Amino acid sequence: MLPLHKYRTTYGAWLLTLGLLSGCGEKFLEETPTDQVTDANFYRTTTDAIQATNAVYGELITAGQYNAALWGLGDIASDISTTGGGGGGDGIEYQQLDFYNIPSTNLVANRLWGSCYVGIGRANIVLQKVPAMSIDPAIQKRSIGEAQFLRAKYYFDLVRAYGDVPLLTTPPATLAEVNVPRTPAAQVYAQIEKDLIDAIGNLPSSYSGEDLGRATKWAATGLLAKVYLTENKLAEAATRAREVINGSGKTLWDNYADNFKVANENGKESLFEAQFLSGRNTWDQNGPGFSGNEFFGPRGQGIVPQGGYGFNIPEADFVAGYEAGDKRREATIWMPGDAYPDGRKQPDRLPGSPNGYGVKKWFVGKVNTNIWDSELNIPVLRLAEVYLILAEAVGTTSEGYEAINKVRRRAFGLPINATSAKDLSGLGADAFKQAVWRERKYELAFEMDRWFDMKRTGELLTSPQLRAKGVKPFNVVLPIPQSELDVNPGLRQNPGY
Repeated sequence: MLPLHKYRTTYGAWLLTLGLLSGCGEKFLEETPTDQVTDANFYRTTTDAIQATNAVYGELITAGQYNAALWGLGDIASDISTTGGGGGGDGIEYQQLDFYNIPSTNLVANRLWGSCYVGIGRANIVLQKVPAMSIDPAIQKRSIGEAQFLRAKYYFDLVRAYGDVPLLTTPPATLAEVNVPRTPAAQVYAQIEKDLIDAIGNLPSSYSGEDLGRATKWAATGLLAKVYLTENKLAEAATRAREVINGSGKTLWDNYADNFKVANENGKESLFEAQFLSGRNTWDQNGPGFSGNEFFGPRGQGIVPQGGYGFNIPEADFVAGYEAGDKRREATIWMPGDAYPDGRKQPDRLPGSPNGYGVKKWFVGKVNTNIWDSELNIPVLRLAEVYLILAEAVGTTSEGYEAINKVRRRAFGLPINATSAKDLSGLGADAFKQAVWRERKYELAFEMDRWFDMKRTGELLTSPQLRAKGVKPFNVVLPIPQSELDVNPGLRQNPGY
């Protein structure tokens, strides 16, 4: 049996196809084949359930999720970075997001939509098939919970990015069941909440061995807290955040940079990560390795296998915004003069980076001279974010101050549980909220979530940087992909596109 971090998306693709066809009444074959895997003979064993569930995870490491689309939207479309690259038409899909000239054919928007629905389709198959299987009850319950958690995660991405989206909770048996209109966002959020509450009841608290990295009840609880915060359900968000902080056994690393080391993957601060594995592909953003090692590497410097592409370049005003002594900057940003592993220094300027900045957080280097990707996982949810969710939800209470100050103390290399000169205090309600938002900006920088935060807080339309780049009120959502509009007459485009 393969460990979770070795899941494959190609397996899940044909599995999805089987599930989509399983409801059709027409008989294409009179005899059941016995020499190949089919929908009829697959969903029988405990191993089958595990493999089907692994396929739902598999979409997380594709170009439609953490291997391209989410850093294109979450980072480049926000105020913390710009496209970079080689200039001209290099990375045109990212340039369109960067300067808010986004057509309905934008590759990033198309990839994100498609990837989320592939993941949802696989989750729906698990939730249809696994409950009826005669298998190990513990694995059965766990698999159902994992599918519920992942379906909620994919729908959370969709509803935040596009607004109203089609809500599909069972595998479609006919084309008519696929071509459905958009469901109001409130109903989508209600389904997300339900899935996460159900997942909390089905998932174990922890794993060991090859199962490390699977979703736990604490991953589901933490994501539910984030969903509630997004919906401005502050009391509910606070309750769920407290449950994670008090019950999960998770603690903050003393050193911020320890969150982003291969040796610490799925470690003590991690609630959920996208699992990557290097050395299996040479040019592929659909897994299993993370392509950001090459895409974000300083352009043309040769410290990553293909030389470095220099995309996702930190904006100068973002870099200037770090407080003096904030150790997160050194872990996150390549600065001019920073030492490379071979002893050379980061130049003062590079193609696509006139200030000599770059994203260092995901740098691994030359894991293998012939392989461009890296094995470094991408955090989807960390305990530090849960502290900041709690702080925002409860505001200027002693609990709120202590939550944000724990994160700040760690940022400056101070003891996490002792009061310090960097602690915030005495702020008004609005100033405190602004302080939490700022802390999220620097704590979670380049973890592919900033655009979603800016939309949630309203900063997307008030940011001077984004206003200078042409952001418009309708850009609070992405365009529905033109390819989807072409085949589904029930869909309607978002206004402005």
